[in-house]
Amino acid sequence: MKAIEILEHFLEQADWVDRDNTVDRIIVGDPEKEISTCLVTWISSFEACRQAVERGVDLLITHEPTFWDHRDDTPKTDVEISREKLTFIEAHGLVIMRNHDTWDRFPELGIPWAWARFLGLGEKPAATGANGYQHRYDIEPVTLDEFARRVAARTASIGEPAVQVVGNGAQLVSKIGAGTGCGCDLNAYRQMGCDCSIVCDDGSCYWAGIQMAADLGHPVIRVNHGTSEEPGMATMTQYI
Repeated sequence: MKAIEILEHFLEQADWVDRDNTVDRIIVGDPEKEISTCLVTWISSFEACRQAVERGVDLLITHEPTFWDHRDDTPKTDVEISREKLTFIEAHGLVIMRNHDTWDRFPELGIPWAWARFLGLGEKPAATGANGYQHRYDIEPVTLDEFARRVAARTASIGEPAVQVVGNGAQLVSKIGAGTGCGCDLNAYRQMGCDCSIVCDDGSCYWAGIQMAADLGHPVIRVNHGTSEEPGMATMTQYI
């Protein structure tokens, strides 16, 4: 099928996505190109683009930006590395497609569900926030330190053997907030009744939201953005 048909398939499943205001589109390349091989990556770094070319891949599907700007993911003609990256992509006929807004809320398989399942929190959330990508999972009461160790044991398998923990390690937690990448507002988790929240480094500033949570006695576990979304890249690959 053509690259544009793959994009359309995902958009057709996502009634929560505003087609006129979404980052999900063909970033570089010919939308009409016939696709027989596809590579999925969390972020279309230059290295990911090189690997796609080396493997003879037609389409690179990325969750995050190619040119380092979430909303305006276009080549910066006044930036040397941007021009170099674009030239490489175009010279090899690689098509890059963004799948972000769709997969952030894709039921059961998308980022928050895949992340929670990876952490062993369960298949179905006990509550879902108004934004659709923040969930609460209820577990047996456990100390914050022990729960953080469980999280770190899981994330170690995908490259992050330690996590940041803010809060009283002896505090019992049982209502865990987990969601999509940097879209994890701590106030929203608290409103959902969570007594511990898992957030990522790109979306939660220590001196702001995390410090407020600490002052409120709300424990926070923070991981790398890519770590929290890697399980969702696996489910996207399986779906494709």
